[in-house]
Amino acid sequence: MENEINCESFFHMISSLLDERTARLVASAAALGMKYGGISKVARLSHLSRPVIYAGIEELKSQTALEEVPELRQRRIGGGRKSLDKEMPEILEKLESLTAPYERGNPESPLRWTSRSLRKLSEEMKHKGYRISHMTVGKLLEKLGYTLQSNQKSQEGGISPDRDAQFKHINDVAVQFIGENQPIISVDAKKKELVGKFKNNGREYRPTGEPEEVNVYDFIDPELGRATPYGVYDLNRNEGFVSVGISHDTAKFAVETIEKWWLTMGRERYEDAHSLLITADGGGSNGSRNRLWKKELQLFADKYGINVYVAHFPPGTSKWNKIEHRMFSAISMNWRGKPLISLEVIVNLIAGTTTKTGLKIKAAINPKEYKLGEKVENKDFADLNIRYHEFHPEWNYAIMHREL
Repeated sequence: MENEINCESFFHMISSLLDERTARLVASAAALGMKYGGISKVARLSHLSRPVIYAGIEELKSQTALEEVPELRQRRIGGGRKSLDKEMPEILEKLESLTAPYERGNPESPLRWTSRSLRKLSEEMKHKGYRISHMTVGKLLEKLGYTLQSNQKSQEGGISPDRDAQFKHINDVAVQFIGENQPIISVDAKKKELVGKFKNNGREYRPTGEPEEVNVYDFIDPELGRATPYGVYDLNRNEGFVSVGISHDTAKFAVETIEKWWLTMGRERYEDAHSLLITADGGGSNGSRNRLWKKELQLFADKYGINVYVAHFPPGTSKWNKIEHRMFSAISMNWRGKPLISLEVIVNLIAGTTTKTGLKIKAAINPKEYKLGEKVENKDFADLNIRYHEFHPEWNYAIMHREL
């Protein structure tokens, strides 16, 4: 027993000093030097598998270790186990189908991650016929573009117990719309920006010693005011439209932006559209409780003869709406370090935003004034043609167009 312990210590010490091939040959030579049960003992003490030791013995016996194998090569050409995604190309697609409904993303980063544990995914992959460990799941997720993320203080409010169920519902509806080639848009308002020579976070390359000079204090310029960008992102086509307003972010402003997207981009792309799916957060101008939002969508539906389906993200998850990390993050990266000195500059920077995935954006200034506090009376609201979904009707509903 003492000799085995010493042998185990020996293999442990040399394993970090030898490459894979040399360690295999040393272990195989040790196994050959034992009288009985050498292969089993060395396998146990060196933590190498029996097939590896058998292969090493064959190398020693046939002298391929000295003659046939290139001096600096650890394995023969083509040796080693093929990766799972090459042996079974469909495995990535199967794994993606399990993570897609629960995918999240930082609004200021193109990275993605999932709320599902590796062990949970490993268990579900077994039900699909793929017996893979949770460690293998992690490696496959990396190939799909997922990254391991630490906690970050970005929680906006309490977590809804039906959060994941709503994510799945949104995904299921989106899959149905994609299958029928119907438009899906993600909408939201980007944070308001001061217009003028104000510091903008980030850096850009400039000649040494010639930084862009900006105002010391961020006091609003009464003549230039603030820019209010509201965006529409087309999930099917990786395109977007941004209306840069000068007034308040109201429901009327939001729906008019959707209408401008439809007239300038959507209608041409979806000639046979009969329905439109909108994903939005639960507050603000496109909030789930905003009556004016629903009224304006009804006017849009009636005007263009299209049914509008709406799915809101649960409280505390608005930053995971696709527009945030597919379009707004790219815009923020494009204009970082550049003072937004005018509305025209803002529009040009937005329209000039592109990504490796082929994102295209159109932008326009909206000079209209929008009033706050516009209310919808009970009688007018009751006349809306709204159908509520049985699952969280406050988040999921359809506004059907009426014949004019």
